[in-house]
Amino acid sequence: MQPSSTSRSTLAIAFLATGFLLAGTSAQAPQAPQSGAEKLSASPRTFPAPTNLQVLPKNLSGQQVHDIMEQWAYSLGVRCDSCHTEDLDGVSPDGRPRLKFADDSKPMKKNARIMYTMTDKINADYVAKVDGSGLPVTCGTCHRGEISPDPFTMQRPAQPPAAQAPTAGKEGPQLR
Repeated sequence: MQPSSTSRSTLAIAFLATGFLLAGTSAQAPQAPQSGAEKLSASPRTFPAPTNLQVLPKNLSGQQVHDIMEQWAYSLGVRCDSCHTEDLDGVSPDGRPRLKFADDSKPMKKNARIMYTMTDKINADYVAKVDGSGLPVTCGTCHRGEISPDPFTMQRPAQPPAAQAPTAGKEGPQLR
């Protein structure tokens, strides 16, 4: 015997009502406390649109600028407040003062812009023009996690290096 369309509709409504009831009660059930990692993934941070960009492209999102700044901080072994002034009137959720990212009063921020412009120019005007040059110059190329890079000191080898002949078909960059 096949159920009538009325009984099928009633069955479907009962099934949906049971589903909603289960969903509602499970949503109200107490949940286990979240670990620190779960809290971070549960509410991703958002970064406001950047203002006062002078050397970085003006079309970057807040997330993109944040990612670049994290890379620079890591490459230099510094924190954000090395370049950005503290807003003593605003406190972030972690209890530390918020930062005034658009403020230009710290000399380190001016230096960072100069250094970024320098590496950008080196990459565009020199590195990009050498065939097979490999990776671009970055803050980490010189700084290697230190705010003031160690000066390069030449160490004389105990023996002169062996002569290197060019490999067939591959010549190094031509110097003029």
